[in-house]
Formats: sequence, structure tokens, C-alpha cells
Amino acid sequence: MGKNSEKHHAKHEGKDSKHVEPEKKDHKLISDKRYEKELEMLEYELVKLQEWVKLKHIKVAVLFEGRDAAGKGGVIKRITGPLNPRICRIAALGTPTEKEKSEWYFQRYARHLPSAGEIVLFDRSWYNRAGVEHVMGFCTEEEYQEFFRSCPEFEKMLMRSGIILIKYWFSVSDEEQEIRFQERLKDPMKRWKLSPMDVSSREKWVEYSKAKDEMFKQTDLEESPWYVVPSDNQKLARLNCISHLLSLIPYEEVPYDLIVLPPRKEHPAYVRPPISDQTFVPDRYSHKNVDPEADSE
Repeated sequence: MGKNSEKHHAKHEGKDSKHVEPEKKDHKLISDKRYEKELEMLEYELVKLQEWVKLKHIKVAVLFEGRDAAGKGGVIKRITGPLNPRICRIAALGTPTEKEKSEWYFQRYARHLPSAGEIVLFDRSWYNRAGVEHVMGFCTEEEYQEFFRSCPEFEKMLMRSGIILIKYWFSVSDEEQEIRFQERLKDPMKRWKLSPMDVSSREKWVEYSKAKDEMFKQTDLEESPWYVVPSDNQKLARLNCISHLLSLIPYEEVPYDLIVLPPRKEHPAYVRPPISDQTFVPDRYSHKNVDPEADSE
């Protein structure tokens, strides 16, 4: 699959605002009804992929990177939604401990790599070193350069071991990111998403752009390319990313035997304890407990 035909090059990041201008004028490039319909079909395909991965003992690692509020979490949530968490799991590592800081850099990420029959979605990955750690000064220049020497070899080892490695970069314009930051400030349900690191990143937009350009220069390889997902329109980003992911892994529908449920056996000697002995969760939402005036509004 040709790199140039499959993805935008890293240099497009510096032109994000211009690139997504048509979407900025109209975010409803896809109706809610069509979005839900397309998503449902993709979810069905994801389940088929899951069963194929399980049957063939395939190992899949998908990396999701990008700017803060670029929409990585939304795509991950839609992928995992219909899937078995024992087969498809999320690896979202927090701040490394003092012990982890003393380890080989890739060691704590290697612990989360997939076994046979597993799909692992990395919500940020070892590329933290090329991004936030470098920009915010959490690593030395020597550690930064060593990352670029080691990373391509590390990924080649993963692929030689049989792991299917897929890397996505979610690209959002500065205007759209600002809109999403403001929404998070105003909405108590989203405020937790705005971390102190997100606030600091506002002052370092150019530094993050330069770091991303260098990261692509060093790690956008033929064996493990970066696929850029324009994400100013979140719904389109989700559909396009999931569809593309499915296209990269050859799979077939797994035939299954029809399950026939046996009749439930009766045990006359068994007497259930009184219901009054059990503690039930209060029913607060059925019609008998709804305020009639509120229900008529």
C-alpha cells in the first residue's frame, strides 16, 4: 500500500488551518442519521475483525497520537464499544514512577504489547518522548536523540515478532483546538479532560509543531508509516479512522455453530429465600415514581 496514496505527509501539520477551512465553515458534513448508520456498519465489521484476530492468534497494536483535544479518545471509545474487553483493551499509561524512569525507556510500554489473539489500543505511546517530554523538558537532549536511534529498531523488532503495528496521528487546527478547550472549560462533564499539561501546551504550539515534524522525519518509515487523520470534524475522523484500520488488517467472517439453549431444569426441592431478605436498589425512575407534572412537560 503506497504511503503517498494512503496518508498526508507530516508537513501538512503546519497548514492545518488552511487544510480544514471547508470543514470550519460547516461541521455538519455528515448528518447524525448517516453517521450513526455508518458507525453501526463499522461496528459490525470490528466484531468480525475481533473474532478473526482471536481465531488466528493475531497480535495488533494501534498507536493513537496527536495534539490535545484532537479526538483520539473519541475514536478509541467507538472502537472498543462493541468489542470484548478481553480481546481489545486500552493501554493509557500515566506519569512514570521513579522505578520506571530508571528502566529502559521502552520497557514499560513493552509490558502492554498484545499477546496472540489480542488488540491493544495505545492512547499515547512511546512517542511521548518525541513530543511532550521533549517540548516540556522532561528528558535530556541525549535521551531525545537516543529515542530516534532506538525507536525504528524497536518497531522493526515488534513487527518481526508478528505484531501488526499501526500508527495514527490526529491533526487538529489551532482554531478548532481552542474551541474544544473552551468547551471543556464550560462543561463540568468535560472539564476533567483539560489537564495542566494541556494548558501549558497552548503556549508551545510552534514547539509542538516542530517536534511533530522531526518525529515524522525520523519515524515515518516504509515499514511503520504514520497515517494522518484530519480531525476538525470529529464524526468524519471517527468513521475514516475506523474504516482505514479495518482496511489494513485482512480478515474474514468466522463461521460459528448455532447455539441451542437447553430448557431450564426444574428442581422442586429447591425453595428460594424470601425476597424480603434481600436489599434492593431503590427504584427512582419508573413511572410510578415520576412527578406527574414533570412527566407532562
